[in-house]
Amino acid sequence: MTTSTHVAKQPLPTLAMAAIGVVFGDIGTSPLYSLKEAFSPSHGIPLTNTSILGVISLLFWAIIIVVSIKYVLFVMRADNNGEGGVLALMALALRPFNRASRFAMVLTGLGIFGACMFYGDAVITPAISVISAVEGLEIAAPKLAHLVLPLTMLILIALFWIQRHGTALVGRLFGPIMVLWFVTIAVLGVSRILEAPAIIAALNPYYAVSFMGEHLLQAYVVLGSVVLVLTGAEALYADMGHFGAKPIRMAWYVLVMPSLVLNYFGQGALLMQNHHAIENPFFLLAPDWALLPLVVLSTVATVIASQAVISGAYSLTSQAILLGYVPRMKVLHTSELAIGQIYVPVVNWMLLFIILCIVMGFKSSDNLAAAYGIAVTATMVITTVLACVVMVKVWNWNKVLVGLIIGGLMTVDLGFFGANLLKVEEGGWLPLCIGALLFFLLMTWYKGRMIVKARTAADGIPLMPFLQGLLAHPPHRVSGTAIYLTGSNALVPVSLLHNLKHNKVLHERTIFLTFVTRDIPYVADSERVSVKDIGGGLYLVKADYGFNETPDVQAVLEQVGRSHGMTFEMMDTSFFLARETVVPTQLPGMSFFRERVFAWMHQNAAKPTDFFSIPANRVVELGTKIEI
Repeated sequence: MTTSTHVAKQPLPTLAMAAIGVVFGDIGTSPLYSLKEAFSPSHGIPLTNTSILGVISLLFWAIIIVVSIKYVLFVMRADNNGEGGVLALMALALRPFNRASRFAMVLTGLGIFGACMFYGDAVITPAISVISAVEGLEIAAPKLAHLVLPLTMLILIALFWIQRHGTALVGRLFGPIMVLWFVTIAVLGVSRILEAPAIIAALNPYYAVSFMGEHLLQAYVVLGSVVLVLTGAEALYADMGHFGAKPIRMAWYVLVMPSLVLNYFGQGALLMQNHHAIENPFFLLAPDWALLPLVVLSTVATVIASQAVISGAYSLTSQAILLGYVPRMKVLHTSELAIGQIYVPVVNWMLLFIILCIVMGFKSSDNLAAAYGIAVTATMVITTVLACVVMVKVWNWNKVLVGLIIGGLMTVDLGFFGANLLKVEEGGWLPLCIGALLFFLLMTWYKGRMIVKARTAADGIPLMPFLQGLLAHPPHRVSGTAIYLTGSNALVPVSLLHNLKHNKVLHERTIFLTFVTRDIPYVADSERVSVKDIGGGLYLVKADYGFNETPDVQAVLEQVGRSHGMTFEMMDTSFFLARETVVPTQLPGMSFFRERVFAWMHQNAAKPTDFFSIPANRVVELGTKIEI
């Protein structure tokens, strides 16, 4: 991943090619299962030429309204310093408001729930994508049908196993492979359209409206399957910071959308010729000799789609850690060149475990399809709400115009969301449960941190008066540098109080280092560090980071050294940290159960030495208890 400041340095076609490989994998593999699920026998829609035209028309206009108009035309304008995604959009929407206000808390809750639903998407996308591709064996080689589940699980295990090694090498192949994929599905679609050109009539929205009017409740249920063509639409916005808006728009309009539309229309043409092809309309588009190569290409394409979602889960977790909604976790950088290529071991193995359980539990793409749509549509609704706030409060657009735009988009979003709520019993409960559990944990962590901060502030000692008194009557000074990591540069670090109490010494050079996460994705190096010289060898250092960056103590010290002429010898520098132990009590704050959950999360968070890249052999940890 490259930051938005680097995006413009590469040619537009190069960025568009890269975007095709990373951004469009999810939505690009939707033809594997979307139309088949729309005509699921459980919907009770008769497979007639009229209904085929109606469903294809619904698919087409869903792509036009939700992806081409909503995301590409409007939502992608709402960039947070070039960055997209639900958390970036939430941070942008919150700027005009007091964070403590009730409305700001509602917006925060919506943004966090949207992020949680993304994780629901992240566990279903690899499962349904890979299994639907491997299911092509049932058409190409029926005798190998029993290998579908084992092969799916083997591919998924291999995919997650290679994550720790980074994906830079494989990533270079993503663009060309996905271009081949889109060209292939377009050619397959065109070949069938030429045989049954009557399907082109589905471009007329009359057929979609007529279909909805004729079948009413059944057609509304079908909307829950139509939304499967939109899975991955959020990725266009979420990955905007990687490539920029122009390359994504170019790739969508020039290659991706035409290829998808041609393939869906081709599947519709095939069904008009042969209703029995509903068994698997995507693979039956291909001639017999091309079936096995198509299965292989489909599997590779779904692995690429899965990779994009997995990388998105890492990035979202890293953002949530810095914004204070997730406990610190070990974040590894797998590339010295690409800042965004990270690996989060805890997230990786948890995703794999859940995905394997889902594959074993649901067993087929048909069963998984019921679980898929609700995570996507919930995030779509939340994105529309946050975009509305940005249009009115940040961009100052005319409220009537915003009402017309958002009213139309929200009608479509809520229609899809409502249709998917009907599938809760069939499998929609899965992403809802995952999202609800994660929302509970994230909000518990956020609330717990606020309580800890309030308790610390109530018991804290103002820093400046304390240091003035300390310099007036200094303890014994010892050689070397002491760095105290503190969450607030206004209060005395507990670790300093303990050190003075037990060791009764103060280092010749003492630095109070505070990390601050801003509501922008990246902070320029020139604005990264600010230093205040208090005198007597004491310094206040503040390091600003964006929510897409990983703090690095040694990098900060190098910058302090360059700008203020200091040298830091690691073997002569000690880092003092307060190791907090949270004790649940009956004090006002959260319920006792939530306090115990927070205490458990706090206890299992990654050590500051790992998260802030501090040399472990130079750390002094001093324990303290905090009652909440």
